[in-house]
Amino acid sequence: MERVDVELGERAYPVLVGPGVRHRLAAEVARIGARRVVVVSARPPEWTPDPGVPHRVVPARDGEHDKTLATVEALGRAFAEFGLTRADAVVSCGGGTTTDVVGLAAGLYHRGVAVIHLPTSLLAQVDASVGGKTAVNLPEGKNLVGVYWQPRAVLCDTEHLTTLPEVERRNGYGEIARAHFIGAGDLRGRTVTEQITACVALKARVVAADERDAGLRHILNYGHTLGHALERATDFRLRHGEAVGVGTVFAGRLAGRLGRIDADRVAEHHEVVAGYGLDTTLPSGVDADDLIAFMRRDKKSTAGLTFVLDGARGPELVPDVPEDEVRAALTAM
Repeated sequence: MERVDVELGERAYPVLVGPGVRHRLAAEVARIGARRVVVVSARPPEWTPDPGVPHRVVPARDGEHDKTLATVEALGRAFAEFGLTRADAVVSCGGGTTTDVVGLAAGLYHRGVAVIHLPTSLLAQVDASVGGKTAVNLPEGKNLVGVYWQPRAVLCDTEHLTTLPEVERRNGYGEIARAHFIGAGDLRGRTVTEQITACVALKARVVAADERDAGLRHILNYGHTLGHALERATDFRLRHGEAVGVGTVFAGRLAGRLGRIDADRVAEHHEVVAGYGLDTTLPSGVDADDLIAFMRRDKKSTAGLTFVLDGARGPELVPDVPEDEVRAALTAM
């Protein structure tokens, strides 16, 4: 088992990675002193561990179409019906959409109750469950309504990954590919436990330095501006990690057009993403005007089209990128 601590003072918490760590749930519930628990699970009973205290299991479904305020309301009502108090806790068991929605519901209910995440997809284990960002979607864009609400523990059980279809494992590699360009190093050929641990360790360092996106944390959104737009433009036919993979190649092309990186570094973006078995081109049927409109509504945007781009000083937030350069980079995709 590997352990990474997210250092946030009194709100610090462990992220445990390895086979069987889901069975540590009861110990983590006891550690935080929760008396009762609501477990929100998108997994079958045999993959949903017992929290060791009186509890209720609320079924959930992974997927962007349930990542809505209506789902948050339904969860809040389930918490209230069970009589959940601020002395209790919520547990999420599922993929990244489940950890996002459950985290937001926990952060809003009684203005905040403890939450423990058991991410069960590769994407959720390498990224979505760690760092305290919670959000749901609106028709106008991805992750536009949310709060920062840090979990009390994250248990990344690699045995959960054995239940995934290949398309979901591939989906997770989009986040691992983008981590290559923000400080995780080359993770190709490493074991999945090593890949998850390296991504979590990188995110933990960034979150500890900039919990609320004042500056450094923006680098975690590498590849995400186009990625989120592609998800919306395809009605989520393109999964998040797949979209981030395409967005990472695009970020390299755009940085090259702006003279921030050389041709070899642009090519490296393509090579790394393709090396994880991910698509590197725009899906058919997407319209550049639609993509640009979605990107203008990205939550990072405060001055025109805004992207996290590589450069001589490393990745950084670049505001007010000319639209003609964005269109040209899209055309090249």
